[in-house]
Amino acid sequence: MINFLNLSYLKAGNPKQQSAYQVLTKNSILEKLAEFTPVLVGTIPINIDIQNSDLDIICDVQDKEKFKHTLLTHFQGERGFSISENQALNALKVNFFLEDFEIEIFGQNIPATEQNAYRHMVIEHQLLLENGEEFRLKIIDLKKQGYKTEPAFAKLLGLSGNAYEALLNLC
Repeated sequence: MINFLNLSYLKAGNPKQQSAYQVLTKNSILEKLAEFTPVLVGTIPINIDIQNSDLDIICDVQDKEKFKHTLLTHFQGERGFSISENQALNALKVNFFLEDFEIEIFGQNIPATEQNAYRHMVIEHQLLLENGEEFRLKIIDLKKQGYKTEPAFAKLLGLSGNAYEALLNLC
């Protein structure tokens, strides 16, 4: 099993994973967010990304104003910078571009490894290991057709109802 809490696994990955590692380390992205326990999640870590997949970083945010200040201090000068708040989730989200990647940083008052994005990624990684390369390629094909990641998994696995909840119920 991959230790998703340490980016070093990306160094030995596919070219896009290696490029993601270079961009994140060269720009000290995780170091700038260190006090918020940042974790890279999403499709790139588990090799089911498509051309426009972004780098998703989730953070544990106990002080939203401090987090917002950190985001503005370090990233507001980046191309395409935008910041938004999700009141329902009590979360802040920032998007911007670095080199060939869109970066999305999401902060919520929940430990990163307990956030749904991390939990989904770990479950999806396990499903990919269990179901093999053909399954992985089918997921990528569905994503290219416009499916979001969790609905693509739910479709292939025959899960009904809310795909996001159904995947969480598998563990």
